[in-house]
Amino acid sequence: MISLKPNERIDDLQCKGYRIIQNKDMFCFGMDAVLLANFVKQKPENCCIDLGTGTGVIPILMAAKEPEGKTQLSGKLQNAGNVNPRFIGLEIQEACADMAARSVSLNNLTDKVRIDHGDIKEVPCNYKKASFDIVTSNPPYIRGSHGLHNPDEPKNIARHEILVTLEDVVTAAAYLLKPGGSFYMIHKPFRLAEIFDCFMRNKLEPKRMQLIYPYEDKEPNMVILEGVKGGNSMIKIEPPLIVYKEPGVYTDMLLERYGSNV
Repeated sequence: MISLKPNERIDDLQCKGYRIIQNKDMFCFGMDAVLLANFVKQKPENCCIDLGTGTGVIPILMAAKEPEGKTQLSGKLQNAGNVNPRFIGLEIQEACADMAARSVSLNNLTDKVRIDHGDIKEVPCNYKKASFDIVTSNPPYIRGSHGLHNPDEPKNIARHEILVTLEDVVTAAAYLLKPGGSFYMIHKPFRLAEIFDCFMRNKLEPKRMQLIYPYEDKEPNMVILEGVKGGNSMIKIEPPLIVYKEPGVYTDMLLERYGSNV
């Protein structure tokens, strides 16, 4: 039996019957997490880590993409445990990490998913270098804490670069990835120049990119990228994804690609 804490609720992920615990006072996952998880190209033998996992939705959705019967890989990371699950979520906010871990237990995924409480900036202290095939992140989009009355509020920490910056996330991803491994990130298009610069300085070659448009006649408001550790210079631009054809009504392309997950 999974116990709920004040203001927590259980939401249906509409995927293999999986559910997730969320708290209205914390940052609840949105479509960006679903889009990112579905953008990832994973193989059954891949070892994956999600940086700034929040509710743990991305590793849970990635585990849901696995064929039935796949289990954990053997092997040890530097920081913990005996045999490690293939999907790890790293979260700095203790309350969020605890909630995510209970969601993992709720879905009977403890053999596949583990939630670690820790700081992205301390990744080199806690994980072995080049130990992951895939790194994902849905990091804070907004620079700094300018204009915030309470920067320590959980929702603000998730949205603003208060505890971690873009540079911190990309540097950690580059450290964790094996040569040829992939870093998948969703972010805001207005920071693309900065993102590409950060990728290249960390030897993450941009290989795939997709722009997400809220409506066909609007500017893109999200971008998903894949960078390959030590990859050759060539990028594939995926067809744009339009989310809504009218308010509250998803486009056919979104429903065909993501179905009931959105």
